[in-house]
Amino acid sequence: MHKRGMKELVVPGVIAVSVLVRLVMGLASYSGWNTPPMFGDFEAQRHWMEITLHLPIRQWYTYDLQYWGLDYPPLTAYVSWLCGLIAHWIEPQWMALDQSRGIETPASKLFMRLTVVVFELLVYIPALVMFARVWQGSRSKRTQELALLTLLLQPALLLIDHGHFQYNSVMLGLTLFAMNFFATGQDLLGAFCFVLSLGFKQMALYYAPAIGSYLLAKCLYLGPTAGGKLFIRLAVVTSLSFILLFLPFLPPFSPLSIIRHPISRIFPFSRGLFEDKVANFWCASNVVFRWKRWASTNFLIKLSTLLTALGFLPGVVVLLRAGITLCMALNDYSAQRKGKQSHTPFLPLLPYALLTSSLSFFLFSFQVHEKSILLALMPVTLLLSGAPVDSPVYSWGVLVNNVAVFSMWPLLKRDGLAVQYIATLLLWNRIIGYNPVRLPPKSFIQFISMAAYAAAIALHVLEWVITPPARYPDLFAVLNVLISTPVFVVAWLWSIKSGIEVGWALGGLGGERKPSDEKIAVVKGSYRQVGGRAVSLGYAQTRRREADRSRASSVVAD
Repeated sequence: MHKRGMKELVVPGVIAVSVLVRLVMGLASYSGWNTPPMFGDFEAQRHWMEITLHLPIRQWYTYDLQYWGLDYPPLTAYVSWLCGLIAHWIEPQWMALDQSRGIETPASKLFMRLTVVVFELLVYIPALVMFARVWQGSRSKRTQELALLTLLLQPALLLIDHGHFQYNSVMLGLTLFAMNFFATGQDLLGAFCFVLSLGFKQMALYYAPAIGSYLLAKCLYLGPTAGGKLFIRLAVVTSLSFILLFLPFLPPFSPLSIIRHPISRIFPFSRGLFEDKVANFWCASNVVFRWKRWASTNFLIKLSTLLTALGFLPGVVVLLRAGITLCMALNDYSAQRKGKQSHTPFLPLLPYALLTSSLSFFLFSFQVHEKSILLALMPVTLLLSGAPVDSPVYSWGVLVNNVAVFSMWPLLKRDGLAVQYIATLLLWNRIIGYNPVRLPPKSFIQFISMAAYAAAIALHVLEWVITPPARYPDLFAVLNVLISTPVFVVAWLWSIKSGIEVGWALGGLGGERKPSDEKIAVVKGSYRQVGGRAVSLGYAQTRRREADRSRASSVVAD
């Protein structure tokens, strides 16, 4: 299209193709299809539309909790009410209270599928387009377009939202909008978008340590005066945003006791450590050590909280240290200009911190679902989208994406999505030009990639030809966990290592009392390369290599 003078049609064409893939995906079965009495996630989302439409707000989180009681934050409830209102206008039978349970007419299924596509067109896809232009703005148009295509056809999100059936793209899109606004210096708007993300799905808490530490680091970076003002503004905007979300559950609209209903449903600690087989630390280690048998629920909550905090702590420390160190390093570099910058020089650390934080929650937190890996996939895919094919970021990004889809295979198999599972994986890997054989030979990433893929293929073959013994009906699901979990653990360690390296390359982790000329030059250069209009994720890796060469030259000179 570039060669034929059709550049202006590339982005609309890419979006149109991605929408077509989503519509075709929707022709398949879904979670709970034809499986009474509870059906599945498809019915849960439809039921929420039904109860929010017909019941007063104070009953939304208490009505018939045994049958898909509402357990997502208020913004999901408001969106469900809007969808239910439209569905009732089209066909009241679809949303008849208690009488429409399990309805599976072709028209009702089409409506439900289209709601997911429409919300992606309204939230997620615009956020991706903005990301390509803001974070990849210093790259060529073709690179930006390829990054957009890579993100639009990410297989895991396609399979879960348009196959299994959910609205994860809304939560991810709101978080991505927050990142985009941080990159353009609109921190208050970014904070508001992230509160909306939290208000749509509580899983967005996986990102909270990274988002919070980035904003706090920026306040430290700006200094006592400008940073203090920003901190107060952020606190006010965040507080008012949460109040706005929960306003119908607060006086004078409802008794104060009503606020307990959504809070208790949003954080379901009573469900236990885990339910289904999930590729995280708890399920993998449970094969040897039966956690539920040897420890109480209260102890496991405390232990999982401690491990999760220790897991995301490195990303938080790197961001905060970068803010403090760069503030000290730039005292001589026009404090007035520093206050007017629309971004921070340590902005490239944010995706790595998001990856570290989300993987930490997925691996160690309480009551994790297999679909929660989607939160870790967003930052790693953002990093992958602009990385060179021969870079470690590219190799790790593809590996984590492929293994994540494999880890959800038991869920996808149960939903009847085997063909879609194979097709989306092959399509995405072909489009991004991935070939594990061409990875740097004898490197660690090649070894772990080949080992993971070989184990995954072997497990699929075994599952195809062998029936698990009656004594171990979950044998293949457990083996899936044991294959996937080590990859996620190593990816979590890699994210910590990469965040530290990028922080050092940007000059934010130095230990000397007086900043060197090289460090100030690196930070000044970051203003030009990592600007509000053009934030290149590949920039930090380039700076790291340049800093390594400079350091080596200094050692030789000494």
